[in-house]
Amino acid sequence: MPNDAALIDYYARRAKEYERIYDKPERQDDLARLKVLFQNAFAGREVLEIACGTGFWTEPVSTTAKSITATDINDEVLEIARAKRYGCTVHFQKADAFNPSVIGKRFNGGMAAAWWSHLRRSDIGGFLRRFHRQFSAGARIAFMDNRFVAGSNTPINRTDEDGNTYQLRTLANGERYEVLKNFPDEHEVREAVGEVVEFSWTSLPYYWFATYTLP
Repeated sequence: MPNDAALIDYYARRAKEYERIYDKPERQDDLARLKVLFQNAFAGREVLEIACGTGFWTEPVSTTAKSITATDINDEVLEIARAKRYGCTVHFQKADAFNPSVIGKRFNGGMAAAWWSHLRRSDIGGFLRRFHRQFSAGARIAFMDNRFVAGSNTPINRTDEDGNTYQLRTLANGERYEVLKNFPDEHEVREAVGEVVEFSWTSLPYYWFATYTLP
């Protein structure tokens, strides 16, 4: 499961403008609901967050979690995240989401926001096996990501032979990147996570939110 070098470069260069995506007026009700869902999922838990980016979702979770270890592969976004204030102890660490074992600790909560969509379909199973190894029995896991809504999302640029979809994105400086962006449904996510308990799916107009407990 190699990392996509172009995707890493894209998010490094996008760091200072990353949170503009959350300014869209039509998404505000969804975002408020998602923050509450995250807070409820991780109340009192020691959380591992992968691909934390600028800490946008780390902030609300920190108001209820016991502690958070937030990781990302890009120094540029971690610098922004570290400058924010949080409601619990938050440790930031540079780490590859495909190799979270470098953290060397087991957690009872795990999360990733807007990460699933950047996984190739063929990589999801392997990623989840590695990710789940970081948690104790009974850990609560949550993923959140976009639903495709024409007019609000960047149009799909192409679909490859494996069914992965891509968007053509333009940064503020005019640089253009083709970015892997899949839009799974509930059935796809439920099948991918395998033998878990208490699987829950919330479908909002612009986002989906899934939680489950590891046996």
